[in-house]
Amino acid sequence: MSIERFDFYDFFAGGGMARLGLGPRWRCLFANDNSEKKAQAYRVNFPPADELNTSSVHDLTLEDLPGQPMLSWASFPCQDLSLAGDRRGLSGERSGTFWPFWNLMAGMAKQGRPVPLLVLENVVGAITSHNGDDFQAILEALSEGGYVFGPMVIDAVHFVPQSRPRLFIIALRQDAHLPVDLLQSGPSDLWHPQTLRNAYEAVSYGLRQVWLWWKLPKPHPRRLSLSDVIDNNPTGVEWHTDEETKRLLGMMTEVNLKKVSEAQKLGRRAIGTVYKRTRPNKEGERTQRAEVRFDEVSGCLRTPVGGSSRQTVIIVEGDRIRSRLLSPREAARLMGVPDSYRLPQKYNDAYHLMGDGLAVPAVSWLERHLLRPLALANVALQSVAA
Repeated sequence: MSIERFDFYDFFAGGGMARLGLGPRWRCLFANDNSEKKAQAYRVNFPPADELNTSSVHDLTLEDLPGQPMLSWASFPCQDLSLAGDRRGLSGERSGTFWPFWNLMAGMAKQGRPVPLLVLENVVGAITSHNGDDFQAILEALSEGGYVFGPMVIDAVHFVPQSRPRLFIIALRQDAHLPVDLLQSGPSDLWHPQTLRNAYEAVSYGLRQVWLWWKLPKPHPRRLSLSDVIDNNPTGVEWHTDEETKRLLGMMTEVNLKKVSEAQKLGRRAIGTVYKRTRPNKEGERTQRAEVRFDEVSGCLRTPVGGSSRQTVIIVEGDRIRSRLLSPREAARLMGVPDSYRLPQKYNDAYHLMGDGLAVPAVSWLERHLLRPLALANVALQSVAA
């Protein structure tokens, strides 16, 4: 039996992780990313990739956008909104790419082919960037463009062993059909953290009138742990020398060394992850420190730019302590990317692709419980409009 298929655009597509998460019900009409390295990964994994356009979003025109999609997905760059960036907000060169994307969406509506569904994805810092002004600017644009919207925070830790909360703004045309069973009367503890509730109270009355509280079910308990994704004999990385591991331990505070000591007493192999961070010492001087966790959950993958470090794996077996960088394949697994996905050959290219990408199972959960029902409810309406 054939399934209903929906067309979508994928802006800032990276290696196509939104496409992986949306799955076979969705056909990509147009994808855009101006990073040639990411584009290479996209082409390898989604041949022939004729839909991929590598122009800057600033240079795209309405003529570049084919057909009339049900959904437009935009994971616009987060560097100017995240805590690791310099917080320039939407006026920054990279996160400022939201505006040319939005101009394209508004232009399509003027042409008589509005996109019923939009998903905007970014770091949770987008909620509070510039005291919330950036967040409000996005919501105002959506409202003025004829959309109602529901912001949510989905943490990948519900699906994969990685702590990775992300903001998702799911917007629907005001003239589209909105099934009431997809809504709830107020925020939920699971998908609407306090920062988002504070933002709701801070925006204008008019925006609150078009703010929706989307309803998603609680995910099943996660079965996958960090140990499940770590290889005994990884490819693409080398184990640190004893001296390098000793130096890493020397960067730890007493609190973190105690975690290592407790792991040594477990009587079994303990796998943890380490991030190097710059912290003030007792004299107030900024010093690089190593912070470790052994809770079978990885810290949030980051791109090795803007002061962020690559994640280190530490394995403790009694008196034996080993360390190495997280391998590209392990990073991909932490993003829910299948092992069949072909990664770039170079370590930094592969790690950057994953650290800058989407957690695939989080996208799949959103697709199954919200995007697909919304698309099914509006497919007939879209056919009439076309």
